[in-house]
Amino acid sequence: MTILLFQTLLYPPPSSFFVTVMSILSCLSLTNGGYMETKGKHMQYSKFFNVAALKKDKVQETMVGSRNGMLLVYTPAFLVGLASFTIFGNLDLRFIMLILVLTIHFLKRVLEVLFVHKYSGSMALETAITICSSYTISTGTMIYAQYLSQEHNELTIDLKYVGIVLFIIGIVGNFYHHHILSNLRTKGNREYKIPRGGLFDLVICPHYLFEIIEFIGVSCIAQTTYALAFTLGTVFYLTGRSYATREWYLLKFGEKFGSGVKALIPYVF
Repeated sequence: MTILLFQTLLYPPPSSFFVTVMSILSCLSLTNGGYMETKGKHMQYSKFFNVAALKKDKVQETMVGSRNGMLLVYTPAFLVGLASFTIFGNLDLRFIMLILVLTIHFLKRVLEVLFVHKYSGSMALETAITICSSYTISTGTMIYAQYLSQEHNELTIDLKYVGIVLFIIGIVGNFYHHHILSNLRTKGNREYKIPRGGLFDLVICPHYLFEIIEFIGVSCIAQTTYALAFTLGTVFYLTGRSYATREWYLLKFGEKFGSGVKALIPYVF
């Protein structure tokens, strides 16, 4: 029964060794990243970038400004999405929708870096390159897997329009809460504050919650095994990152941080 359900929801896995391996690696690496976040071993960017610790350990890191680092993180994946419109021919509607939402996702990120977020620090170039590589390869792989799926008949259960609705809800909610975060700081101010407004009164990472909704939408549009694997990995990673973020706020602000504010899901976690 379960196998039959998956057969009506997902295209058959492509006969591509590369896509198969990437499906496994993407899910496992992101899941492991989320687990490491809960153990205090963070990706070194944003509030978890600890320059003092780097100096103490005498680690020689090449540093870049946070804005330039984040542009490096998002721009190549955006260009991959943009280029895909011309690289691939005979695009069906689902394929066009997938490329479009991925391109919009990373264009939004680039525009937020340029015009919304306020930066005052630095980040390790190695971290920027690592995240950039992950986004770029996963975007290209998801598009390629979708291209291969076009050889199959349309699925019995078509979720692409449900996916568009979820994607719009996710990207709008994510932007709204990013906007709230950006307004917490004046230019050049490095002090962190407890965010309020929107869903921040219930969870400390509503922007991650909406990003998860966004990628569930992408999976519904794609309905491929790779998209599902990547989305599951993203859920696990952002769950771990949310948990670590809540612990960080508790440690920094103590009783000022409301104990009822959850990490990711209102009233639950």
